[in-house]
Amino acid sequence: MSIRNLDDLLAEGVSGRRVLVRADLNVPLDKQTGHITDHDSASAPQGGAPDGVRIADDGRIRAVLPTLGALVSAGAKVVVCSHLGRPKGAPDPQFSLAPVAGRLGELLGAPVHFATDTVGESAQATVAALADGEVALLENLRFNKGETSKDDAERGAFADQLAALGDAYVDDAFGAVHRKHASVYDVPARLPHVAGRLVLREVEVLSTLTSSPERPYVVVLGGSKVSDKLAVIEALLPTVDRLLIGGGMCFTFLKAQGHEVGTSLLEKDMVDTCRNLLERGAGKIMLPVDVVAADAFAPDAAHDVVPADGIPSHRVGLDIGPETVAGFAAALRTGTRTIFWNGPMGVFEMAAFANGTRGVAEAIAESEAFSVVGGGDSAAAVRSLGLDEKSFGHISTGGGASLEYLEGKTLPGIAALEN
Repeated sequence: MSIRNLDDLLAEGVSGRRVLVRADLNVPLDKQTGHITDHDSASAPQGGAPDGVRIADDGRIRAVLPTLGALVSAGAKVVVCSHLGRPKGAPDPQFSLAPVAGRLGELLGAPVHFATDTVGESAQATVAALADGEVALLENLRFNKGETSKDDAERGAFADQLAALGDAYVDDAFGAVHRKHASVYDVPARLPHVAGRLVLREVEVLSTLTSSPERPYVVVLGGSKVSDKLAVIEALLPTVDRLLIGGGMCFTFLKAQGHEVGTSLLEKDMVDTCRNLLERGAGKIMLPVDVVAADAFAPDAAHDVVPADGIPSHRVGLDIGPETVAGFAAALRTGTRTIFWNGPMGVFEMAAFANGTRGVAEAIAESEAFSVVGGGDSAAAVRSLGLDEKSFGHISTGGGASLEYLEGKTLPGIAALEN
């Protein structure tokens, strides 16, 4: 794979040039009214957010700082663009990037100029007023229908407007490279383009997992549904040494073994698929041997540890049990050289059902293996449980993008950078 990177652009000189940076600033916002957007689970609040809005997890903002800092130091006029949440192609105040501009300015140590639209009068005036080494943030890309349109002409028209704000383009939004969106796929065709530091690192790490991981190679998968992870299981099963399965998806596998799962999450149409996977992965796949079963899906519900083959009919499994944590931890610590983890082991947002995720995460952190946390809820869990991020080899910023890369799919944003 041949992709020009940020160092190539810097070597050409960017002083006085407008550099359009596609970042992934899709952070969770926690408002004092109690409203929380539909992003990953929140950890401690951060500052810099106006109007009573907190940024609950600024990990994605921090991830783009190396690229932005390098451009600022080189004297570029930096124009940052991103999406936030899922607005329906029109301005929606609850998805404004204004709070992010405040936090980004704090982290950069200099004010970030905020445009109140994406490609309109405010954006054009804000970009035109930038001095060398200054940063502007455009309003949410998804306030424009063209950003996510499936119509090539509509998406291309928006890409034309966006590209007009820059002289060069840097993609540092790994969490969005699996989307065929205007700012990710179409803009690179209109400007000189390179991969930012974050995207380059993500691709280097994940390509190692797909080509030459040091062995033994252990993968831990959790999350809600088997259907969401089926493609990556299919891709990984022939290449991994052990596959540990927890989270809500484990109950469909337990059902495939003939066990009753009570009222636990179950994809009935996936039971036969899971049975086939278990046959093909015999000796590789590890399932829970005990679970935490509760009377209800609630933080204060009565709960007990029960054998995985003895879940009461009226109870719901909400976490893996301590014996399973011990078994998984042993598999992760014993001579393992490479680990990939995606998906929590239970409902970690509720303290009573966070022990499985915490135990597995701590085992990964303590392992001498090179470990990759596959973004999404896994990265959120690391932060919300207060674990040291430096204990992991790499924490990805893209859950969906990471999985699709490991599946072997062509990612539109990466393909656009290769051209």
